[in-house]
Amino acid sequence: MVSPTKLKSVDFYRCGPLISLLHFLFPVMHVRMNMHIVGMNVISLPLWIVVKKIPRDLTEASLSGAGLSIVAALVMMLLFGMELSSYLEVTTTTAVVVDKSSDGDFLRIDFNISFPALSCEFASLDVNDVLGTNRLNITKTVRKFPIDPHLKATGGEFHSGLASHHINHGEEIKQEFPDGAIQLTNGGFQSLSHHFPLLIVNFNAPWCYWSNRLKPSWEKAATIIKQRYNPDTDGRVLLGSVDCTEEPALCRRNHIQGYPSIRIFRKGNDLKEDHGHHEHESYYGDRDTESIVKMVDELVAPIHPETHKLALDWGISNDTAKLLKKAPVTGGCRVEGYVRVKKVPGNLVISAHSGAHSFDSSQMNMSHVVTHLSFGRMIDTRLLTDLKRLLPYLGQSHDKLDEKAFINQHEFGANVTIEHYLQIVKTFVDTVITRRYGQEHSLTEEHEYTAHSSITQTYYLPVAKFHFELSPMQILITENPKSFSHFITNLCAIIGGVFTVAGIIDSVLHNTIRLIKKVELGKNI
Repeated sequence: MVSPTKLKSVDFYRCGPLISLLHFLFPVMHVRMNMHIVGMNVISLPLWIVVKKIPRDLTEASLSGAGLSIVAALVMMLLFGMELSSYLEVTTTTAVVVDKSSDGDFLRIDFNISFPALSCEFASLDVNDVLGTNRLNITKTVRKFPIDPHLKATGGEFHSGLASHHINHGEEIKQEFPDGAIQLTNGGFQSLSHHFPLLIVNFNAPWCYWSNRLKPSWEKAATIIKQRYNPDTDGRVLLGSVDCTEEPALCRRNHIQGYPSIRIFRKGNDLKEDHGHHEHESYYGDRDTESIVKMVDELVAPIHPETHKLALDWGISNDTAKLLKKAPVTGGCRVEGYVRVKKVPGNLVISAHSGAHSFDSSQMNMSHVVTHLSFGRMIDTRLLTDLKRLLPYLGQSHDKLDEKAFINQHEFGANVTIEHYLQIVKTFVDTVITRRYGQEHSLTEEHEYTAHSSITQTYYLPVAKFHFELSPMQILITENPKSFSHFITNLCAIIGGVFTVAGIIDSVLHNTIRLIKKVELGKNI
């Protein structure tokens, strides 16, 4: 049998680490422990754990201790503020990775481009790429508005459907017809337009294929109309022709850019918005003799032959009305909208285009002002407000050409094409947004681009061309917020660390002061 004294010593020897831990966690406490010995009964022993009393000199207040306490408190507050700021701040990492877009993905191009010298009648937007895609005169997602030289809109949206339909020219006639139309000059044009209720003019050029194709039908129709409505006795209508190579000023004043152009001038329609010029209409119908005569008959019918005034119930058929449209009072056009293209190198081309007109390339001016040009989806304004911390990464180069003008002042000569070379890079952002119900991840993408522009001369029709090429790499920006547990751990470390350091400093100061006092009193050290 083991003696009680021996049992006690063995139990204390075995329980020493546990007692030390309890001593650390609970400075003063009563503990009743059950000592278990293998093969013996359980003996319950009351055990007192008493922490050694703190020395009296360490509990006494001192000036140095007070100062040290204040400094420690200030340091803790400073470190707490720094740690809180670090917790609230979201760190970002940037990486360059391969663009994993699938083969069916398309890139959206938004644009708003103004051409002061390109008429909406012929302005065409085309898209082509290296894979063979060639889309001409896109109209579904593109809008065109007539503008003046100061880029201000002068009318509603121009619908190009009338000018783009297939036109019947009739049979190609080789024989010559006597001139039935009056040859108009700059001087006589004004007087005749004020004298006749209807003046229908064919603006043409001798070198133009389509003008030569129209000439026989036009002269034959003019002869028929002259016989039906004699200019001397009837005086309601007159058909004329203008050679734009002989009368360039007259053609420019009426904003003629494609040949042939058939204009209808009505007496009395003097509008001051275009320097007093007559408001007029364009004819976009078939160009065979029968169609021209039918159009003229319907326009003349409502006009009284004696008074030259319109009847009260005047009107023309819907078929003819569809072929007539108000001619542009200015020669500019604003092209805006969007297109979707494949993510391969390609071109966005804006030029004059028509299947039944010719253009004098030496007179074409493709000067333009880029109001807006961007690629991909635009970042929502509300989302951009939440992503203010990401402004250094977003919105820097997504509108590189915005509000920039590219004007040809003719110092480069004729046939000038303006080209832009655009290198596009996709930026993908994985960000964290704080909501009322917590934090959520938001995926945002933006396409930034660099732009280099040049002016070149060409033998072909001048155009405004935007070459675009997407980089196979993309920039990935990831936000890494800190967890709350990490913040609490660092906060506890700050408090404990400051207390420990302050205690060490206080102990060093206290011992140093005590040592100095002993030396002053002459005590042995």
